[in-house]
Amino acid sequence: MNSTTATDLRRSQETGADVKRDSRWKLFRSHIDMYVLLLPGLLFLFLFKYTPMYGILIAFQDFNIFDGISGSAWVGLEQFRKLMQSDEFYQVFTNTLVISLYKIVLLFPVPIIVALLLNEVRRMFFKRTVQTIIYLPHFLSWVIISGLFINILSPSGGLVNQMLQWFGMNPVSFLLDNDFFRSVVVFTAGWKEVGWNAIIFIAAIAGIEQEQYEAASMDGAGRLKQMWYITLPGILPTIVLMFILRIGNLLEAGTEQILTLYNPVVYQTGDVIGTYVYRIGLGKMDYSFSTAVGLFNSVVGFLLIVIGNMLSKKLLQRSIW
Repeated sequence: MNSTTATDLRRSQETGADVKRDSRWKLFRSHIDMYVLLLPGLLFLFLFKYTPMYGILIAFQDFNIFDGISGSAWVGLEQFRKLMQSDEFYQVFTNTLVISLYKIVLLFPVPIIVALLLNEVRRMFFKRTVQTIIYLPHFLSWVIISGLFINILSPSGGLVNQMLQWFGMNPVSFLLDNDFFRSVVVFTAGWKEVGWNAIIFIAAIAGIEQEQYEAASMDGAGRLKQMWYITLPGILPTIVLMFILRIGNLLEAGTEQILTLYNPVVYQTGDVIGTYVYRIGLGKMDYSFSTAVGLFNSVVGFLLIVIGNMLSKKLLQRSIW
């Protein structure tokens, strides 16, 4: 009796698996046009994201550009030992963390505030005008923006230093002074990206049901309380998602931005991992060491995303996966 029951149970499970397999195949065939549309994106990821990962092998070699990856000698973890023993790298690592933390603490809340304020604007012409103005810097390259701020902050004729001289102060070389360089980096990053980053939160606010605001208004809640008790909780999942992604990019302090702004005088406070890899890899042609630095950067970024997601899931019951 027991063997018969076990056999029937096994057959029913196999039948259920077959039914599920058939239903998935039918679902695939019914949406085959959608899967075809995925192919270009998947091909792009494979060619430009996964295929270059073969170059990670350089980090474990004494790479010679003429011998190639297959002909270069293997050195194991030697490049990473060199990395850990480098005083210059520790300075670069510290600069990267400090600049990234400045950007998170000072700049991450700003797009949220901008989105909340724009949501309260009722005059559409004024709202769209402001949005256009604050979105525009995002579409300018860092080369253009850096040139603009280099002229504005110039100690000889720059607008900022002219204003300082009007108040009887001496000119300041903002881009040649280690005390000011990080502040310039954070300010220019905010000027360029705050408006564009606000789009995500504006879209999240647009998805909140308007009936909640109507009900709160009928209960006597003002605009400030509606913002605090409806809008902010409504966009909290988006805030958490963006914060986790931002933590994952903690070691990406803005390589392109800093490359166009800094100079050897401010390496002490402005040289970050990205610019360090550029200087060592292309400047000194030490490809193995620069690849090891880049791999270290990527692994730490991955771990930060995982840890951030775990903490968010535990403390806020919200996570990416």
